[in-house]
Amino acid sequence: MKFFKNSVARCARLLSGDRKGVTALEYGLIAALIAGVIIGGVTTLGSNINTAFSNLASNIK
Repeated sequence: MKFFKNSVARCARLLSGDRKGVTALEYGLIAALIAGVIIGGVTTLGSNINTAFSNLASNIK
């Protein structure tokens, strides 16, 4: 975790002086965050639905 924090801080320092491509970088980070949230939500929802259908199938038998 410490390595990740140091890497992010170093990248932020390097990019703070350069204004070229900052908007593209921000859009890329936002897209990555949205993709991560969608993947996490779909994974959680999928496992919950799988459990619900398994319970339903066992009750039908």
